[in-house]
Amino acid sequence: MCRNIRTLFNFDPPATDEEIHAASLQYVRKITGYNKPSKANEEAFFHAVNEIALVSRNLLNTLETSAEPRNREVEAERARARAAKRFGTNE
Repeated sequence: MCRNIRTLFNFDPPATDEEIHAASLQYVRKITGYNKPSKANEEAFFHAVNEIALVSRNLLNTLETSAEPRNREVEAERARARAAKRFGTNE
């Protein structure tokens, strides 16, 4: 998975449209190899981003789980701890 695409399911508060759009953009960038599409491909590129965002929102809205929603702050702290362990700290 692209390292910039984060899990968006089962958070409280739920994922925002901006988060879903950002993940969709990263996905399209990854599969096309374009960071920024050419003018000739720009329309198709951004159409795909918007379609994937719509499908992703629908998916997140219909998934079900019995697990408690995850807390964003706790997950962010866990990610920082993993990064510190993996890369060390600058202290």
